[in-house]
Amino acid sequence: MIGVIFRNEQRAAVEEFFELFKTPWEPWHPGASYQTLLVGSGVEVPEGNARLVVIFGAEPRPADVALGALPGVRQRGAELKQDTLAEVLPLYGDVMSFKPQAPATGPMWGAAGVHGVLDVAHGRHTLRIGYDLFEEVRILLGPGQPLQQADSPALDLHIEYLRGWMRSAGVSFLEIPPSPHGYRYAVALTHDIDFVGIRRHKFDHTMFGFLYRATVGGLLDFVRRRQSLALTARNLVAAFKLPLVWLGLARDFWMQFDAYREIERGLAPTYFFIPFRGRAGDKVNAAHAERRAGPYELSEVATLIQELKAEGCEVGVHGIDSWHDAAKGREELARVAALKGDSDIGIRMHWLLQDEHTPRVLEEAGYSYDSTSGYNDAIGYRAGTHQVFRPLGRGRLMEMPMHIQDGALFYRTKLALSDAEAWRRCEGIIANAERSGGVLTVLWHDRSLGPERHWGDFYRRLIAELRARRAWFANAHAVVDWFRARRAVSFVRHGDAGYECSVGELRGLLPLTVREHRAGQPSRDVSWDGATRFQFQATN
Repeated sequence: MIGVIFRNEQRAAVEEFFELFKTPWEPWHPGASYQTLLVGSGVEVPEGNARLVVIFGAEPRPADVALGALPGVRQRGAELKQDTLAEVLPLYGDVMSFKPQAPATGPMWGAAGVHGVLDVAHGRHTLRIGYDLFEEVRILLGPGQPLQQADSPALDLHIEYLRGWMRSAGVSFLEIPPSPHGYRYAVALTHDIDFVGIRRHKFDHTMFGFLYRATVGGLLDFVRRRQSLALTARNLVAAFKLPLVWLGLARDFWMQFDAYREIERGLAPTYFFIPFRGRAGDKVNAAHAERRAGPYELSEVATLIQELKAEGCEVGVHGIDSWHDAAKGREELARVAALKGDSDIGIRMHWLLQDEHTPRVLEEAGYSYDSTSGYNDAIGYRAGTHQVFRPLGRGRLMEMPMHIQDGALFYRTKLALSDAEAWRRCEGIIANAERSGGVLTVLWHDRSLGPERHWGDFYRRLIAELRARRAWFANAHAVVDWFRARRAVSFVRHGDAGYECSVGELRGLLPLTVREHRAGQPSRDVSWDGATRFQFQATN
């Protein structure tokens, strides 16, 4: 059992951290016995017999001198490394370095020096860390990471660090990993439905933008060797066919739903539809805000929505004003619910608009989950994690972060990557998902398989790669439901070193994994369907 001492204002961050690192813990109680004790900043370090004590904080502490860790440089933010991991851990709160009085054992270090000092005495491991873990959790699950750090799964790394410290100290413990038994991670394929064909775009910015990119822009890309001759020719042909598309004499080359259904057959993607035509939305603090208005009516895609549902796909809301107005959020939800057939609906905001109040507003509007946490201009980890999480201070609303987006990868004003570079970046995210578990959320827009984008070959390759790995494909709602079941696991303590976990009925969901960590032994995974209580006795 982990005992945690923290300031009261950190409670939400502490509780959410241990929903992500799903392992037995409790707020520290005087006189109770713990294998691991975590001490946050601004609180006293108690006496005890824990095998591992981790003392966090960027302020000097009375115990520092005894640990041989004299205060060094204090700064805001840093990038740290540790011997056991190659990845750099970015920090966003206050960070303090130390001046070890003796060569440090197993330190963390950064540009300012050593940031973690380990003292081992009489079988007790005391680790002094120069930052506040729970402040980092608050930042990551709140404002999130800046664009420059998008590549870092920082929150997943914090979990990996703590798990590693516990194993190195010889602590026996169990955890519930964030992926169903037999799978390394989940994959949620999603589509933001912004256009529904090009036929309805006549002499507007969308049409003129397409014509430029398909002709002049494409020829320039060909000259710069950024586009093949074959794609350049296909774009020119599409541009000349546009009048025939308007007249109904040629196929609408932006209507790619059949192609998506073929690529994703059996993989249960999620489609987010704009609820109202012609509404650009309020409070849009971006250039050309009027272009945010959706060009189609839901009634025009009613048959399509029913077909998608029949094939096991999910339908959600591509929100307009839900991010800032609960009343309008309820209106948008009701609009899609009328066609979907139920109101248990998720959302992703159009243009990924959000602010610090958005989780509260979406919860008040009645949404089941949100999938807006991500970047328009990069791929990676706004919240630093692959896991579905609950925004701090919320009740039922869950957040399924988005990681890979087509436009961010390839669009000329975004990353503008070549296929080779984009593949390398995606491989890094896949590797992180395989290591940490969770869900890898992919966004491919409705028109991205057709001219002038032609991002279909890359998407097919990505799907084929994910199929070949131990990934569970499911729609967003199913992934969120599985994570809700994992969160429902409770741990009951028995004696000083034993506990049992229970979850109740999994309601047909994929089984959980219980991972047992014992000192000096490889970890052991056990499939658990929740029908019985799982008992564990530590052997420290």
